[in-house]
Amino acid sequence: MTTTDLLVDDADIDVPIDDRDEGERRALKLADLLRRVAVHNPAYAQVLLDELVESLDQATDGKFRDYVEAVNRGLGAHTQ
Repeated sequence: MTTTDLLVDDADIDVPIDDRDEGERRALKLADLLRRVAVHNPAYAQVLLDELVESLDQATDGKFRDYVEAVNRGLGAHTQ
C-alpha cells in the first residue's frame, strides 16, 4: 500500500463502466425515490408509477407492457 492509498478515500466513487451501468444506476435511484414517495403518499406514488409505465410503453412502441406481461406470466408459472 502506498502513501496515496492511505490518504485517498475512493469508497464513494461510483463511475459507470458503460451506458448500461449508468442506466441501471439511474433506474435504481428512481425506484428508491418512488419508494420514499410511497411511504408518505402511496396514491401519488401510484400515479407517478402509472405515468412512468405509460411513458416507457410509448417510448418502446408498446413493447414495454408486453415485456412486463411476459415477466408476470413467467413469475406466475413459478408460483403455481
